Amino acid sequence: MSKDYLVNMTMGQVLERNAKNYPTEDALIYPNRDKRYTWESLNDEVDRLARALLAIGVKKNDRISIWATNVPQWLTTLYASAKIGALLVTVNTHYRKAEIEYLLKQSESNYLFLMGGFRGFSYVGALNEIAPEIAQTPLGVEIKSEALPYLKKVVYLGDDEAPQGMMAYGELLKKADEVSVGEFRRIFDGLHYDDIINMQYTSGTTGFPKGAMLTHQNIVTNGYWIGYHQGLTHRDRICLPVPLFHCFGLVLGAMAALNHASAMIVLDIYSALDILVNVQKEKCTAIYGVPTMFITLLEQKSFNTFDLTTLRTGIMAGSPCPIKTMSETIERMHMKDITICYGMTETSPVVSQTNQEDNLEKRTSTVGRAMPGVELKIVNPETWAELPDGEIGEVIVKGYVNMRGYYNLPEDTARILDKDGWIHTGDLGKFDPDKYLVITGRWKDMIIRAGENIYPTEVEEAIRHMPGVSDVAVVAVPSKLHGEELGAFIIPDKDGKDITVRQVKAYLRPLISGYKIPRFVTLIEGFPLTASGKIQKFKLREMAAELWANGKKKRP
Repeated sequence: MSKDYLVNMTMGQVLERNAKNYPTEDALIYPNRDKRYTWESLNDEVDRLARALLAIGVKKNDRISIWATNVPQWLTTLYASAKIGALLVTVNTHYRKAEIEYLLKQSESNYLFLMGGFRGFSYVGALNEIAPEIAQTPLGVEIKSEALPYLKKVVYLGDDEAPQGMMAYGELLKKADEVSVGEFRRIFDGLHYDDIINMQYTSGTTGFPKGAMLTHQNIVTNGYWIGYHQGLTHRDRICLPVPLFHCFGLVLGAMAALNHASAMIVLDIYSALDILVNVQKEKCTAIYGVPTMFITLLEQKSFNTFDLTTLRTGIMAGSPCPIKTMSETIERMHMKDITICYGMTETSPVVSQTNQEDNLEKRTSTVGRAMPGVELKIVNPETWAELPDGEIGEVIVKGYVNMRGYYNLPEDTARILDKDGWIHTGDLGKFDPDKYLVITGRWKDMIIRAGENIYPTEVEEAIRHMPGVSDVAVVAVPSKLHGEELGAFIIPDKDGKDITVRQVKAYLRPLISGYKIPRFVTLIEGFPLTASGKIQKFKLREMAAELWANGKKKRP
C-alpha cells in the first residue's frame, strides 16, 4: 500500500515550514489578551522556550504535564516540547485534587505547567496539598516529593507573581540563553516523526484515565487530513473555543491549522457571545465545537446583530448532530462547508469525516467515510467476524492513527489494541450503501456529555462511598442540549431513604469533575439483572429515557 497519505514530518518541522513560507501572516491570536503571533514570531518564541526547557533539565521522553485553559503559553509549550522530543501530557481543566494526583503519578510526569486555578478551584492550592514540599523548595533545586516522586519542577503560567517554589513562565524564558542554538538544533535534528510526543488522558474502556501515547506522525498527519477535508489554506482563520487539553482542540484545531498555516483565534474558555464578537472582529472563516455550542450560538438573543458572512467551514463533533442544528448552522451562520468527524483519543482521533460536498443527510445521519490511510471494519463484537454493509456491529480501526498504547498499562492496551493491529472502539455502527459510517450506539457504556467522555464506573465508585447508599448504577440519559446527561439509579440502605439529587451533587462536587456529576437521581429497590446476576444497563437506559424525558422527571 502506498504511504503517500503520510506527512512524514515532525511537528516542529511543520512549524518551521510555516515560519519560512508565511513569516508575516497571522498564526495565533488571543483577542481577549491582546496578544498576536505571526508564524515567524511564534516560531521564535517556541525556539526560545525549547532552549529554556533544555536549560532546566528537560530531556527527550521526559513528561511535561500542562494544567491550564487555552492560555497563550499552552500552544508554545506544546510546540517547544515537541521540538526537543519531550512528551506533553494534557490535563483536563476540570480535574480536582484526587484526579490530578492520579494523573501526575500514573504518567510519571517530571514537569508541571499550571495556571492558578479555574472557576473557583485553586490548582495551586490542590498541588500544594498533594506535595507541600514544593513551597519549601528553592528555585533551581529539584523538588523531592513523597506523593509525586517523579516531579522535578513546576512552572507557573499566571500573570501574577509565581507561588513559592514555582518558576514563572517569563523567568523560564530567560533561561534560554544558557543553551546554545547549536545544541538545540542538534537535538531537534535528531528527532523522528515516529517519536512519541503527546499523551492524552482518556477513560478508555475502564473507569480510570489512561495516557494514550501519540506520535508526531499520529497527530500531524491526522491534522493534515482533517484540514484537507475542510479545504483549509493559509487564508483561513479558525475560531477555536474548544479546550486544547482535549483532542478536539489539540488535533482537530491546532494540528489542522498548523498543517495548512491557517490562523487560530483562540478563546480561553467557551462563551457564546465571545465567539460571535470575535468571529465578526477577526473575520473568521471557521468555527469548531460540539453541537451544544452551535445550539447556544444560534439561540443568542443578539445573534442577528453580528456579521458572520466570512464563515465558510468548521467542525461539529463530539455527539450526534440534530438535523435542525446542522441546517441552521449552514443557513444562518453561512457554514456551507462544515464537516462532521468521528473518532477517539486512541485513534489520534479522527478516523472518518464528511467533506465539503456531502449533503445535509450525510452530515447528520452519518459520520463520513474512512480517512486516507485508515481502515474501518464492522465486526461481530463477540466473534470479530467481519459483517456485510448494512449490518450493525462493532467499529474497529487500523492505520497510522492508532496509538502506540496506554502508558505503563500493557494489559489495558491489549484489551483495546489486538495482535493484528486493530483498535476495538466499543462503538456500534454500520456502513450505508455509499460506505459512509453510521454510528448506532455503544457496545461499551461510555457516556458522552457535550463531547466529554465519561465512564460510569468512576462516578459509581464515588457515589458508593456516600452515606446512605447501598449500590448505584449510572447510565446515559438522552439530552437535546448535551447529547447525553448522567442519570444515577441508587439503591439506598436503611439510612438513605430520603437521598435527594441536591445531596448527591453536594457530596460529589469536591470529589470529581463537575461534568461527571449526575444531573438526575432516583431511588430504586433493585436493578434489573441477567440470569448470571449482571446489571442489565440497557434496561436502566430505557427506564432513564422514560423517567427523565425532555430533561424533566415525569410525575408518577
